[in-house]
Amino acid sequence: MKKTRLALAIAATAMASTPVLATNGDNLIGLGAQSRALGGTGTAAFFGSENALTNPALLGKSQGTEFAIGGTLFKPDVKATSNVANPAVEASQTSDNDTNIIPEVSLSTRINENWTFGLGIFGSAGMGVDYRDNDGLFNGYSNLQLMKFAPTLSYNDKRFGIGLAPVIQYGALDINYKNASGTIGNGMSSDIAYGYNLGGYFDITSDLTVALSYQSAIDMKYKDQITTAAAGFGLTGFTDHLEQPAEIKAGVAYTMGSFMLTADAKQIKWGDAKGYKDFNWKDQNVFGVGAKYTGNGYWAGIGYNYGEDPIDKLDESNTNPSAYANQATNMFNNHFFPGIVESHFTFGGGYSLTKNLALDGAIVYAPEVSKTINTTAVTAGLGGSGASEHEVKHSQMGYTLSLRMNF
Repeated sequence: MKKTRLALAIAATAMASTPVLATNGDNLIGLGAQSRALGGTGTAAFFGSENALTNPALLGKSQGTEFAIGGTLFKPDVKATSNVANPAVEASQTSDNDTNIIPEVSLSTRINENWTFGLGIFGSAGMGVDYRDNDGLFNGYSNLQLMKFAPTLSYNDKRFGIGLAPVIQYGALDINYKNASGTIGNGMSSDIAYGYNLGGYFDITSDLTVALSYQSAIDMKYKDQITTAAAGFGLTGFTDHLEQPAEIKAGVAYTMGSFMLTADAKQIKWGDAKGYKDFNWKDQNVFGVGAKYTGNGYWAGIGYNYGEDPIDKLDESNTNPSAYANQATNMFNNHFFPGIVESHFTFGGGYSLTKNLALDGAIVYAPEVSKTINTTAVTAGLGGSGASEHEVKHSQMGYTLSLRMNF
């Protein structure tokens, strides 16, 4: 077990060494260049070995062997503005965590007429900010990294398929900041836990596919991270568990000659996940649509993805008996984990360099959203006086490239 932990830790450090501010909460809207180009869809749409990352059953539609390797250059733009530390002085800074690399590797190989083996190794989620140069923002820093290793086995018949992927997940979390007591934090903590992905599809006709997929929750525990960070703000009742939530997905894909239309709906169960539910995250309904045209040796696609901000504000009125605890919890979310972007506009394309080699790419743009919370009670708890608030603005750009090889 120690060797396994060490190997995964080294792999995660090499492949996902910087935090990610992902898009549906702290999850990427899609995994793989084609999925991200088409609005994060992929539950029913066949994208080749990429489907090892979305719906394992769809690998049953593959032929021969396909290997894809790529990654996403992720550029979040997060800015915090607050006078919580001193109502007379407004502090503002754009987070220094503005460039991240997210890896993706996928493989599918057909064993026989009915069975296909697949493999996915990918960074799937994360979040983080870096205000370490700003005293007015508590020199705050957060960094959550997640990487998954998912071998897949799928069975298919003429019109349907099922697939199962056991998942090994490595995670690391670091939260630290400064207050009047000094530096709050214990360095990075890590954990390994296990879950599974299960999926199925059915071809209603040769052109119309419907599919379902389920991703289990994976409970992670990061020793002395959340409890220590919360205690620094006088918050109690929290644990060090941060469970990546279950996801339930449904999809449909329809092909008309060279055109394919695809749509996905999923629910991310933040409201049931340990840690997230303690910070008042709610279940998030996400919808994605995409359109793809395939020509002679190339493809082009566009899409849209929407998921409402899953982080509900606790009652922040100054007269509430729990005003301090509620406002401090709201500020913790807003300052360290602002997963609040909602709309995503996507497009991309691919080109066959040779008969067996193709290059795929995608661009995802999430326009700026902002969220402002009341922090007057927090200021009073810190020994200050006067009204205060905390605002965060967040937008994103993501650039994905993938090299796809067929044998």
